[in-house]
Amino acid sequence: MRFPGIRKVIIIGSGPAGHTAAIYAARANLKPLMFEGFMAGGVAAGGALTQTTEVENFPGFPDGITGLEFTENLRKQSERFGTEIVTETVSKVDFSGRPFKIWCEDDNGNQEPTAMSESIIIATGASANRLPIPGGEEYWQKGISACAVCDGALPIFRNAPVIVVGGGDSACEEALFRTKYASKVYLVHRRDSLRASSIMAQRLKENPKVEILWNTVVKEATGDGKRLRAVSIQNVITSEQTNIDANGLFFAIGHTPQTAIFAGQLDRDAEGYLIAQNTKTNIHGVFAAGDCQDKVYRQAITAAGTGCMAAMEVEKFLVNENLE
Repeated sequence: MRFPGIRKVIIIGSGPAGHTAAIYAARANLKPLMFEGFMAGGVAAGGALTQTTEVENFPGFPDGITGLEFTENLRKQSERFGTEIVTETVSKVDFSGRPFKIWCEDDNGNQEPTAMSESIIIATGASANRLPIPGGEEYWQKGISACAVCDGALPIFRNAPVIVVGGGDSACEEALFRTKYASKVYLVHRRDSLRASSIMAQRLKENPKVEILWNTVVKEATGDGKRLRAVSIQNVITSEQTNIDANGLFFAIGHTPQTAIFAGQLDRDAEGYLIAQNTKTNIHGVFAAGDCQDKVYRQAITAAGTGCMAAMEVEKFLVNENLE
């Protein structure tokens, strides 16, 4: 499929960052074209929120809203203001000069690009790393999650034992956050010392609700078919295997930003996150928003905020370049 002509702005990605950018850009009469992705990075169009059962911490939804309903509402709002949305995954880009060129998967072998634009907003997100354990898929979002801050306050985790996997600052932060709601928090770490900062590790060790299981890995998640009920763990030194009753299993083992196709053209850090200053990348006219450039907060509300910023920066860019 080809999209003739040169667009003012193309948005790559369709989570809260991408759709907020689309809403602002469309209301500014920039007629944005969005490539929302088709199972890009193994995630459905709409991003990581499509895999979240309840969204309770986004302002304006006092009773909460399902992740899927939330992302569907974002899409409807973008379309209402005139965003053209295409369910294709961008697989190749050329940012060497304007107009910028992009190709989708089906057109990747063609010389002519799928679409061209004077500006680009990248909002491809980051995928939470997960352990490939038996029961992991069956109980995903039925007790297994990759974001304690997002899901940790849900009723199924309250006053119940939970497990956090990891050994860095994020794992410690998530374990400490869980102590507000859980009856007990087990931190499972495969080594005999934490990678977290000294002060974070100390806080964790001093919390009476936390038990650190050293030299331990998760082997299996089991339940009653409806929700997680127990987790099997194994000591890597003794090989002893134990079952722990738990309503929650939270992976805190990092994220992978979906930025590989921009390597060699856009500046990225050692982990692959796009480097952006006020959403501006190293290429004039290319902007980044959401989790693809944020490895600290990774929340829907912060992603939406940077989407707004990117759209407003695009509008200024087009005016300054006499392209409005």
